[in-house]
Amino acid sequence: MRKIIKAGFKKFVEFSIWIYYVIVHRIKVEGRENIPKEGALVFCGNHRSYLDAPLIRVTAKRETFFLAKASLYRHKFLAFMGWVFEVIPVKKDDNDINAIKASLKHLKNGECIALFPEGTRNGIEKGEKVKDGAAFFAIRTGAKVIPIGISGTMKKFCKLKIKYGKPLDFSSYDKNDQEALAKATNEIMENIFSLVEKWEMRNGDGSHFSFFD
Repeated sequence: MRKIIKAGFKKFVEFSIWIYYVIVHRIKVEGRENIPKEGALVFCGNHRSYLDAPLIRVTAKRETFFLAKASLYRHKFLAFMGWVFEVIPVKKDDNDINAIKASLKHLKNGECIALFPEGTRNGIEKGEKVKDGAAFFAIRTGAKVIPIGISGTMKKFCKLKIKYGKPLDFSSYDKNDQEALAKATNEIMENIFSLVEKWEMRNGDGSHFSFFD
């Protein structure tokens, strides 16, 4: 009974979020045809606001498990939402083995996870080092990576756009090669920002850049 109530509430919340984006942010979705209907996927995009995760949740059309900071669970409402959507909590500044195991399990079961390589909102702009978790999971399990570009303003009644890129395959990369991990991470980030409107790109002029220079 509890599972039925949880599933029903989840559908209700997802529908409410979708209506919110349609009315308040005039949401535009592109590239959804790039998302495979089956098989393990790692969704990852640029991270600008707390709206990013639910935006992916209601537009990806795949059951997705998000990795999020464990500190969010200190807030009762966010903790409840985390339970409803089965969010994978990640301890800050710690190699969280439990989060890694949970993510690997989902991917090996052919499911989807989602994370933000910037680590925090506007992480690159703040000078944060890009996290290599997406590349690690993709190389380790053979799951394809779906880059996501989120553009537009978070202001109400202004257009917000989310664009899904073509799947990236890193299954041929050496699991034990740190250079391969860095290369894959760099490729993921370049694909993400190629999907973001040029005027919003962190390097300003849209030129090639590396996060490991």
